[in-house]
Amino acid sequence: MEKRHIAFAGVSVAMVLLTAACGSSKDNSAGSANVQPAGGSQTVGAGASASAGAGAVAGATGGYEAGGDTGAAAGSEAERTGPAKQLAVKEDAKLGKFVTDSKGWTLYRFDEDTPKPAKSNCNDDCATKWPAVPADDAAATTGVESSKLGSVTRSDGTKQLTLAGWPVYRFAGDAKPGDTKGQGVGGTWNALAPDGKPAGKTAAADDSLQLMVNNNAELGKIIVDGKGMTVYRFNKDSAWPMKTGCLGACLDTWKPVEAVDTTKVAGLDAAKVTSFKRPDGTKQAAFDCWLLYTFTGDKKPGDINGQGVKGTWFAVTDKGKKAGQ
Repeated sequence: MEKRHIAFAGVSVAMVLLTAACGSSKDNSAGSANVQPAGGSQTVGAGASASAGAGAVAGATGGYEAGGDTGAAAGSEAERTGPAKQLAVKEDAKLGKFVTDSKGWTLYRFDEDTPKPAKSNCNDDCATKWPAVPADDAAATTGVESSKLGSVTRSDGTKQLTLAGWPVYRFAGDAKPGDTKGQGVGGTWNALAPDGKPAGKTAAADDSLQLMVNNNAELGKIIVDGKGMTVYRFNKDSAWPMKTGCLGACLDTWKPVEAVDTTKVAGLDAAKVTSFKRPDGTKQAAFDCWLLYTFTGDKKPGDINGQGVKGTWFAVTDKGKKAGQ
């Protein structure tokens, strides 16, 4: 009985070590499974309107959590839900340059949105605390390129202003023009810099993102690359240990995602983003130890034509699981 106990403990320790090695390594050595290769406008419309609530702020998932500022000053709701009109660029020591509307209300962006294609993932309770800025009647200003202004259709059919592809919001917790209380909320909300990047930051969650999460209407939250193209995982790969089953002719159809800078991912756990050295010496991105690929059959951002191909290829959820399963 004691020997069986010791043997079981040895197996448990080995499994823990294996898991830790894969989960913590940023560069895993190449391997291959013995399997067969698989084939495999800048015009604007009416915007959304949301009333400010009290006692909650948006969290990292786009919902809300207890605590935070209690809301807006009396009489300010119309200003915080109306058109932005002539934008302005302000500057302070902490944030550097950031964009406001014509009344001076700070404008924000959400890291869990996507710019390519433009997509808002802040709805329902989130949209109450972070009112979407309507796309109509917005004009560029000195320091903001007019070509960067656009619009996105929200889930309720209204048009929201975008800057460099990022949907634009105000914060219900800002009590007066010039407030920046929304900066850093949930680790995912930031004032907008004039180029669409997060004010006060030099990296992460900007238009140079290399991996991000898109809320697909059919599959839910799935990972896409920096161009908005869906990424996939392959059943014939192995995560424990990491090995590739996509070789030879398979690579004509399924393109390995190049290793990414983990400071340039948004909406997913950067600690689970690793790299894998393929047999040809190139480095491939992996998430939760599963190798990532794009599909040549996808022609534009948002396409999911690779989903379920041959029963072995699947889009990857924000948790690293097979989408649709």
